[in-house]
Amino acid sequence: MRILSGSPFEEEFAYARAVVDGDHVYVSGTTGFDYATMTISEDVADQAAQCLRNIAAVLAEAGASLADVVRVRYLLPDPADFAACGPALREAFGDVRPAATMLVCGLLDERMRIEIEVDARRRG
Repeated sequence: MRILSGSPFEEEFAYARAVVDGDHVYVSGTTGFDYATMTISEDVADQAAQCLRNIAAVLAEAGASLADVVRVRYLLPDPADFAACGPALREAFGDVRPAATMLVCGLLDERMRIEIEVDARRRG
C-alpha cells in the first residue's frame, strides 16, 4: 500500500509519502511544510515539530504511530541546527528510543532546515 499526503513534491518527483509492506512502514523524508497551506516556518525547531506532525499523520493512516518507529534519519544542511530540534525529538521519541542517524546534506529548498525519514513496525 502506498500513502500520499497531498504534497506537490510527491507528484512532481514521483514518490509516495509512505509505503506499507506487511507490518513495516517506510516513511519518505518529510520536511516541515504544512502541506495544507504549503507554508513553512523559518524556525528549525518549528520545522522539526511540523515534520513530526506530518509523519505522525501518515503513520496513523498506515495503522501505526510514532511509538512504532524503529529507525529515524535526520537530514540537516547545518549541523548547528540539530540542538534546537531536541525538545521536539524528545517529545516524539523520548520513550521510543529508535535507532537514529543525523546526516549533514543539502536539501531541495533553501527554506528547509530539517528533513526526517522514519521506518516503523506496526505492532498487533
